[in-house]
Amino acid sequence: MLYVLLDLLRARLLDWDLYRFVRVLDQLTFRALAAAAIAFFTVLVLGRPVIEWLRRRKIGDTGLTDAAGLRQAASSKANTPTMGGLLIVGAAAGSTLLLADVRGSFYINLGLVVMLWLAALGGFDDWLKLTAASRPGASRQGLRAWEKLVFQIGLGALVGVFLYSHGDSAAPRDLAHVLNLPFQRTYDPGAGGAISGGLWFLPRGLFVIWAILFLTGMSNATNITDGMDGLAAGVTVAVGAGLIVLCFIAGDEGAAQRLLVPFVTESDELIVLAAAVTGSCLGFLWWNCAPAQVFMGDTGSLALGGTLAYIALVIRQEFLLLLMSGVFLVEIASVVLQVGYFKWSGGKRVFRCAPYHHHLHLGGWTEQQVVARFWIISAILMVLGLALVKVR
Repeated sequence: MLYVLLDLLRARLLDWDLYRFVRVLDQLTFRALAAAAIAFFTVLVLGRPVIEWLRRRKIGDTGLTDAAGLRQAASSKANTPTMGGLLIVGAAAGSTLLLADVRGSFYINLGLVVMLWLAALGGFDDWLKLTAASRPGASRQGLRAWEKLVFQIGLGALVGVFLYSHGDSAAPRDLAHVLNLPFQRTYDPGAGGAISGGLWFLPRGLFVIWAILFLTGMSNATNITDGMDGLAAGVTVAVGAGLIVLCFIAGDEGAAQRLLVPFVTESDELIVLAAAVTGSCLGFLWWNCAPAQVFMGDTGSLALGGTLAYIALVIRQEFLLLLMSGVFLVEIASVVLQVGYFKWSGGKRVFRCAPYHHHLHLGGWTEQQVVARFWIISAILMVLGLALVKVR
């Protein structure tokens, strides 16, 4: 809202010679850094009272698990407050509303819808799980898988339709619809910004299907990774930092053409949203690092994965996001492989336990070793993803 107020009062501020005191808000990089800082300190300051409120409401983890080898570790986390995703989403959304151009940026508004939609879906799932014991006759533990998928697929379809329509759907070569493959040049070098001839542009139907698959897959992958103190939040910080850089490139026509990647008109404002998400996750680590004082729950993990996916869809960097999110992909792949092989083989397993972080834990790694090493891997993948921007 600060930026909106600046925009509304710009003429008067210039007349009164006061604009020079607030002109820094016109700098997108400043607003992005400020959004990250505000989100970080919001989580830091509100963390303790929110955790105490959740504890008083008895919104805590049950410590139950189906894996016998993990029961001792899980029991030590019983009654730790969950639904801490309220902190993450609240801080990220609040700082974005404060510093982004919410009046003039379609992409920001749709991004906030994605974040809040998935936070509400995850929050309802968390609430059903945590109140099952107190509800007379309650037999279900959270939403069923197909129920969550219905809302995720519905959101993905809406995002795909609106993103495609916001671009120039009548233009045969709109970069907002391009399939941006690794090592592919979007522009011909030295041709004054001329678009390369060998690009693939997705038609509406394929674009919507791709948006559904990508957004649903990333939100579920992040959700599955959230199983150890600090794991999902720390990986998201690394991936979010990479997305901040990619948003800066995609939203700047000169930078995009120099690096031969798609320039997407009006996408520059998404750097504020990416920075806010990264800052809120960094602040959440203060309370979520081992031993965790709060868990993000589905409220946070679904919203984080979906928001990262949405930003990548807008700036046409889905494949780089997949690379930087390698930890998320390994985690969800391990679950799919474990479940599929278990059913196919009649009860045999590929891993000691899925997701993969539990396999490593049962293999002798401490929880802190798993988390720290996955953070390191994520940081390396983020750097590699940014380095590949230059390899065209």
